[in-house]
Amino acid sequence: MYYSKRTGKDGINMDHIIKGMALGNEVRYFAMSSKDIAEHSRKIHGTSPICTAALGRLLTAGALMGTMQKNDGDLITLRINCEGPAKGLTVTADNKGNVKGIIYNPLVMLPPNAAGHLNVGGALGQGILSVIRDTGGNEPYVGQTILVTSEIAEDLTYYFAESEQIPTSVGLGVLMNRDNTVDVAGGFIIQMMPFASEESIKTVENGLAEFGSVTEHLGKGESVQEMMQSIFGDDMTVEEDIPAGYKCNCSREKVTKALISIGEKEIKSMIEDGEDITMNCEFCESHYTFTVDELKLILEHGHFRENLQPQ
Repeated sequence: MYYSKRTGKDGINMDHIIKGMALGNEVRYFAMSSKDIAEHSRKIHGTSPICTAALGRLLTAGALMGTMQKNDGDLITLRINCEGPAKGLTVTADNKGNVKGIIYNPLVMLPPNAAGHLNVGGALGQGILSVIRDTGGNEPYVGQTILVTSEIAEDLTYYFAESEQIPTSVGLGVLMNRDNTVDVAGGFIIQMMPFASEESIKTVENGLAEFGSVTEHLGKGESVQEMMQSIFGDDMTVEEDIPAGYKCNCSREKVTKALISIGEKEIKSMIEDGEDITMNCEFCESHYTFTVDELKLILEHGHFRENLQPQ
């Protein structure tokens, strides 16, 4: 199911990603506003405020990292396996600004952390962050690192340093309204080029030290570009501006293949029960119902009519 990218005042996409270079092309950056994506995921999954923040942060990171991929069809998956009550998260994105995700326990409630903020770190606890890059080859590339703070942005910063040896700074944020809807959400990824000068490195370090938070800047009504200018100054260029949205690419055909994969014995058991079955997509909550006669066709032919739509 596709969540269309809304358009705000002056025709500007409310959720979008900008990518470009800064400081004499010695730094590359990716930055995003993701309020609508975070809010849409909240509605789909019925998340508590902590879980909305956790999933919103990972969705933002996934969308940003998705646009780092070179080829259409490339996919990136961020997966957190954790010991905390959230139980884990998975996000998948392409290079077109489309992203989807799930948190396995969406109803975690905890007191605020020591800073008075939503306790995302407590919801995740200890765990492993996996980054899976699928470029269409035989085996996807998988990089892993431990969760160092379980606040997601710092964990990704650590991942880039340890697994990809790229000096990187990641900022992510989701701010909630009093009614538990999303007020603002967004993030950035800044990477130093191998030939970056000490002066450029110092400029970025100073800019980040004075930056505050993503939600502070977006909450003041700043554009994504203005947010990045607070770090780089005017020495930056925007090379692409990519609309972004929550998009699930599930289909009846894919669900049918998943049904086939459970095996002949299980399908026969379903047929013997004599009742329709419904399979749900965990990313978008679409429901796909199969009648007993349709199950018999699947058992007989190993495929199903593709023109039927989710119910």
